[in-house]
Amino acid sequence: MSNTNQGQDTLRLPAELLYKHEIEALLIEDKNEEKPTGWQLSPKAVLKYIVGGKANGVEITPKYIGHNRLVEIAIATLLTDRSLLLIGEPGTAKSWLSENLTAAICGDSSKVIQGTAGTSEEHIKYSWNYAMLLANGPSDEALIKSPVYRAMQSGTVARFEEISRCASEVQDALISILSEKNIAIPELGKELSAQRGFSIIATANTRDKGVNDMSAALKRRFNIVVLPAPANVETEVGIVSKRVAEISQNYKLKAQLPSKDVVEKIVTIFRELRQGATLDQKQKLKSPTGVISTAEAISLITNSMALAGSFGNGTITDQDIAAGLQGALVKDEDKDKLIWKEYLENVMKKRGAEWRGLYNTCSELNV
Repeated sequence: MSNTNQGQDTLRLPAELLYKHEIEALLIEDKNEEKPTGWQLSPKAVLKYIVGGKANGVEITPKYIGHNRLVEIAIATLLTDRSLLLIGEPGTAKSWLSENLTAAICGDSSKVIQGTAGTSEEHIKYSWNYAMLLANGPSDEALIKSPVYRAMQSGTVARFEEISRCASEVQDALISILSEKNIAIPELGKELSAQRGFSIIATANTRDKGVNDMSAALKRRFNIVVLPAPANVETEVGIVSKRVAEISQNYKLKAQLPSKDVVEKIVTIFRELRQGATLDQKQKLKSPTGVISTAEAISLITNSMALAGSFGNGTITDQDIAAGLQGALVKDEDKDKLIWKEYLENVMKKRGAEWRGLYNTCSELNV
């Protein structure tokens, strides 16, 4: 298990600590099952941890709500010599699934590289403590090991978030690692060979503009699993409600959890603007320029709870929701404001009394 600080003031606990009691229950139930080298749980126990169930009398909460077969494919991939690439639109729980898979498999999700335009080859392989390097020359002590290096050394799983945000030459530094399963260290005249159990779970966003396409050679080193957006309103409402409850508890928001009706309204607005049509497919709509994902809906509701708890009576109102909707949907002041206004007048206004309060409040803000 990770040695991450477990204090009550920790802003965000890693999955292996957040769900520590669930993993411990699975470890007890799974103790007689055969495990792959480097895994703390059997593949079936990892699946139960992700999709939910019961273990040793403990309720295992679902970490991913969607197609169980996709989770099975992801777990099976990590049993082979191929690494795993999770791709999908923003808000499809790629990072959340990656973190929880790693927590369940090796009990430490901290070996992670966050892909950005500034990510270099050193972040993937190794770098040096230059003070020690200048004083004593290249040595094991002066070597700074990357998360991938440490995962190879210990036979565990490393995570690579938003791999397509990295420059192409940085992405290609992974090819030899994934193919040969080693890192050459010419300065020390040696190479590191990966221990059995080593793998990488990478994520890539299909909607971001201006990112670097992965080369065919690199894609061939991964088994790709596409995570779809929630299939219907009910599924998305369930996902949003679950995550809002978890975040609210973690941040100790002083507000009541939103009713199903409130969540359903927000999810409906997001789904319709995302897909460019009303749910009944009878009316086409323009989509805003920004990303309107499930993750954005979760963020909007938690912000509304913070408003209600700090400046209201603890119950989310239309005013709390409207403020968040305006910020989430209107990213481009010229284009998005007009699209949002058209949605308000042509869709929301016509939905009757139960939508009237939200419509009026949103209209007042969108002037």
